[in-house]
Amino acid sequence: MADTVPDWLSSAHARRLSPAPTRPVPGSVADALARGPVGERTYEAHPTARHDGTVVWWLVDDTDHRLAREALRTERERTAFLTEASNLLLSSLNVERCMDVTAQMAAEHLADAALVIAPSRGRELPLVTCLRGERPSTSRVSAAPEEVPGLGEALQGFPPVPSRWIDPGAAPDWLIPEGFGPVRSIVITPLPGHGVPAGALVLLRRAESPAFTEDEEVFARLFAARAGAAMSAARLYAEQAAITETLMRELLPPSLHQVSGVEYAGGYRPSLDHERIGGDFYDVHPAAVRGDPSLVVLGDVCGKGLEAAVMTGKIRNTLQALLPMAEDHQRMLALLNTSLLNTHNARFATMVLASAAREGNAVKLRLTSAGHPAPLILRADGRVDEAPTQGTLVGALPHVTAATVLMTLAPGETCVLYTDGITEARGGPLGDAMFGEARLRRVLSECGGMPAEAVVERVQMLASQWVGTGHHDDMAVVVISAPRTNHLSAVNGHTRGRFTA
Repeated sequence: MADTVPDWLSSAHARRLSPAPTRPVPGSVADALARGPVGERTYEAHPTARHDGTVVWWLVDDTDHRLAREALRTERERTAFLTEASNLLLSSLNVERCMDVTAQMAAEHLADAALVIAPSRGRELPLVTCLRGERPSTSRVSAAPEEVPGLGEALQGFPPVPSRWIDPGAAPDWLIPEGFGPVRSIVITPLPGHGVPAGALVLLRRAESPAFTEDEEVFARLFAARAGAAMSAARLYAEQAAITETLMRELLPPSLHQVSGVEYAGGYRPSLDHERIGGDFYDVHPAAVRGDPSLVVLGDVCGKGLEAAVMTGKIRNTLQALLPMAEDHQRMLALLNTSLLNTHNARFATMVLASAAREGNAVKLRLTSAGHPAPLILRADGRVDEAPTQGTLVGALPHVTAATVLMTLAPGETCVLYTDGITEARGGPLGDAMFGEARLRRVLSECGGMPAEAVVERVQMLASQWVGTGHHDDMAVVVISAPRTNHLSAVNGHTRGRFTA
């Protein structure tokens, strides 16, 4: 038998005829069959014992079943690999991280080394290189993609060229990792993105490794499609995040400080803690000429979130353009009202305008409310007065009407502008009571003599405590203060002295 049949069949026959201690248990799988190759095909050998003690082996061609099992195992392994790759790639929206993961997974599972090349930035190609078993490294090379057949086309999103068309010996030095050695085979495939190519994937195999088969090239394209989609999504997210950050800076409330002897402070809290902008806004526009009144605007656009914030941006830009007529509140509101009506936008706004200028030790105010809660004046003795101004909201009616009043702040006195998000905030012990104007007045009466920033912080803190974790509208507050002054004594008794903030 040993000289006539393959070793696997001879061994199976010897086991069949061996004494009981080493013979397979009758009826077991080992007793039933043996399997092995004959030339390029594989067979199952089934034994049948005869009465004279001999054994007949029936051979059944198992090649097709074996190939099917191997194909199934390969497909399962590839599916598991693609699933793992998708999970890793989609778990990050960072472009550099996606490129690193793509290069590392390709080097570990598809080739001996992999390069991920991003679209060129000027004259340089950003690329990530990874050798099997090593960490990816990032670099930039000054090279023309046309030096490598198929690379320029891949970076433009065109279908890949077959690997047999690429001569490994003609590959430029920058494409071969240091210490890699001779190259046996190269595959270059595009990384397709969302409408725009995300880059190209280059796979390398050493001289001692087998060349890429057509089936492996197809699988590499399947992997590249997932990697390209992830990189494209990450790049799109990065671009949108940069745009959003730029626009956000224009929509965020400004930081306030002292201008021309008048102290300003402001605070804003959007309706949702994860948002930074909303429908409430405020601005302080210093006068073009020192000593002239500065214009303070605080407003509340109908709605909240991003759509309301876009509307606040339009209003703030319009008011910026109307600053040359800041002395006339009525005209500014009328022109703003016309502008909003012409935008065909259903949103409207309430706001209050305040012109503030230092006159001696006091601060002179002109206050105009357009459908907005009237400003509150905190006197030096702790008394809280309401400025008698009222009017119609802006952007809803053909004509807007508003009353302008004149007020004076003595040193240490404060004018508070606020939105109804503070007074209408619901919370408290039972969670459903409004903060209310009366409570706001009591809070302000305890802030007599405080700096503007301290008043803002006090109002915001108590309103936030009142709301707790409950829902609330946007909340904004602006404080205008006349700083306390110190009298400087006369010099040599010849002058009246002066006051300083």
